[in-house]
Amino acid sequence: MDRVIEKKRGFQRKHIPYIIGGTIFLSLALWVIFGNHASTVRVNRDMVTIGDVTRGEFKDYVRINGQVVPIQVVRISPEEGGVVMEKVAEEGQSLKKGDVIVRLSNSNLDLQILNAEAELAEKQNMLRNTQVAMQQDRLSNETENASLDVDVKRKQRAYQQNERLYAEKLISRETYLQSKEDYELAKKKQGLVSERLKQDALYRKVQMEQMEDNLDNMRKNVILVRERKGKLEVRSNIDGELGLLDVELGQSISAGQTIGQINDLSNFKINALVDEIYIDRVRVGLTATATIRQPHGGEKECTFTVRKVYPEVRNGKFKVDLVLRRTASEHNEWDDARVGATVYLNLELGEPEQAVLIPRGSFFQTTGGNWVYVLDKDGSKAYRRNIRIGRQNPQYYEVCDGLEPGERIITSSYDSFKDNEVVKFK
Repeated sequence: MDRVIEKKRGFQRKHIPYIIGGTIFLSLALWVIFGNHASTVRVNRDMVTIGDVTRGEFKDYVRINGQVVPIQVVRISPEEGGVVMEKVAEEGQSLKKGDVIVRLSNSNLDLQILNAEAELAEKQNMLRNTQVAMQQDRLSNETENASLDVDVKRKQRAYQQNERLYAEKLISRETYLQSKEDYELAKKKQGLVSERLKQDALYRKVQMEQMEDNLDNMRKNVILVRERKGKLEVRSNIDGELGLLDVELGQSISAGQTIGQINDLSNFKINALVDEIYIDRVRVGLTATATIRQPHGGEKECTFTVRKVYPEVRNGKFKVDLVLRRTASEHNEWDDARVGATVYLNLELGEPEQAVLIPRGSFFQTTGGNWVYVLDKDGSKAYRRNIRIGRQNPQYYEVCDGLEPGERIITSSYDSFKDNEVVKFK
């Protein structure tokens, strides 16, 4: 018959795997709930740069560099074209206003002058001939008018005499009427001729005035053409230095062609390039400072003013012109500046203000200023923290939120830290 098997009670060996599994599960659960999951990277402390968070005066400026250029550059462009016959001045030579730089030759202009002078002489002869002809016409008309006056007087006497004879019945009526008609006709002809003479006189006067005006215009034209001959000598418009002359003997130059430039060395200015991110903040009148090396040794700080801002942006930069802010009571060695020299300036964009500051560093290229690694109190670790950066200058960033004075941050590059939340120093 079958036997009943009794179940064993208490701890048995087969329970060991279950106990071990439960212990591991409980440990994982406790680590998930209470453990620190922040990813950590270990670095050598000597390989990073530490910067202090401070409160101080933030100077809103940007560092730029520019070149010394003349205050004014005048282009050399001849008003008349021609062939280069002589180079009177050379590059680098000092010039006074009116000095000849280049002499040109233009055979076509010489021919125009001859034609204009010949045409003027022809017009003058025509005017003289016209004046003689008009004088002869005037004399002929006056002679005709005098003859008519005599004829009218004769006809008048004959008419008056026949009128008396006809009254005494000594002549026929037909003879009387003919003398009357002859007198009236002569009188009418005299009136018509007198009117014609008046009209002719007015016409001659107008014609003479027009011819005189035309002749005067031709004289002016000849003068202008002769002046063009003088413009074949290209002259300096200002006192300065001949900076460039790009011509050769025998070269054909067209009117208006730029062949060189004259530098006005009475003063200088600086052409500088500024990053386009500042284009809305840079305006005329801003101040910039620069340390200028003196020709006899030593250095001197000079103050400049923005004179002109060019709106065009090229390759991420726009151009500005700056001029020296002079003082009347002192001689400034800036007068000895050399064209083409490089000058480094600090361009002030605003007034200094108190702010929380952190040193500039290469961390900005990685984070864009949105977060940094902040050291803990004992300096053994650095934790990632979000911040907000405002303005910047070549030395500092202005911190608007996220950091307090006295804290320390890593300012060197974060490229080797990847996306870890904690940096632990070895």
